[in-house]
Amino acid sequence: MKKQLLIISAFTLLFCSNAIAQTYVIMVKPFDSKTWAYANLKGELIIKPEEGKCYKFSSDGLAPIYGQKAKQYYFINIKGEKLQTEITDFKIKDGFGFDVTGFSDGMALVKHNDKWGYLNTNGKLAIAAKYDDGSDFDGGFAVVKSGDKFIVINKKGEEKMVESGVMDVKDFSEGLAPYKASDKKFGFIGSDGKVAVKAQYESVGYFSDGLAWAKASDGKLGYTNPKGEWAIQPQFLAGKEFDSSSGLARIKTTEKWAYVNKTGQTTNMDDTEVWGDFSDGLADGKKNDKRGFYDKTGKWVIQPQFDGIRDFKNGYAAAKQGDKWGLIDKQGKWIIQAQFD
Repeated sequence: MKKQLLIISAFTLLFCSNAIAQTYVIMVKPFDSKTWAYANLKGELIIKPEEGKCYKFSSDGLAPIYGQKAKQYYFINIKGEKLQTEITDFKIKDGFGFDVTGFSDGMALVKHNDKWGYLNTNGKLAIAAKYDDGSDFDGGFAVVKSGDKFIVINKKGEEKMVESGVMDVKDFSEGLAPYKASDKKFGFIGSDGKVAVKAQYESVGYFSDGLAWAKASDGKLGYTNPKGEWAIQPQFLAGKEFDSSSGLARIKTTEKWAYVNKTGQTTNMDDTEVWGDFSDGLADGKKNDKRGFYDKTGKWVIQPQFDGIRDFKNGYAAAKQGDKWGLIDKQGKWIIQAQFD
């Protein structure tokens, strides 16, 4: 679920109060710069942190910055203004500098005095830093840990204890969170802290578009629904999450990858050398050492012509021409000419 920082990062769609105006923000690294910055759809640099490592904006309109001189995290808004926070000497989970989330679902997980709590978008410590660990919010809920106990909390900080016998709990997705039981089997808990799907799988993924991948006792992978019923029987060697736009998930049956829809029908994409996950309805592929995108029928929508590409996000994707990166739309048209490192 968590994404590694890439050459040109994810786009953020920011809504104003009238829900009409919107802004897209792209992370870029110019050739003449040692640091990353933020650009608009014209390729113009709109924010350039002078002494910090920057990370992607969330849909809440805030991005985390790591100030290298002060060795401290803080947040900025779309104007580059620093968010005034109730506490300043906090840390956030940074995944060794790559997997930095910042705000998620209006809340940011922060560490203060060796305990974890949550800031809201006003900079207030909305949930006190009193937990030994925590997850990002999703759909209004997060999982925290106190001692050896797991707890589901909402944005008010109201707690619901997770049933006993649970050894580990991951992030929520579509109202369910994967958990590991004492027998090392996996299932899912609900936002009430109760087991929604009993631990019966060897491993599981996150729910996406109504289904989650899960492995049966024989190691084969299938897809389960929120009731714990097999929507697609275990038969694959490996699998990924479903993409809501295409209705497909990437699966592996032999040496090559293919795709499956929610009825269990598989589709092979034979005109590509690599198989990417679908995102925004398109998947990245490779042909004759060039990269492009195909749709769910296997048709090349954007012919292989690039030296590198990233997944589509909000209708745009980063693409590389030679040693320079730019931005394309779903027709393969350059929105920002290739110019970045």
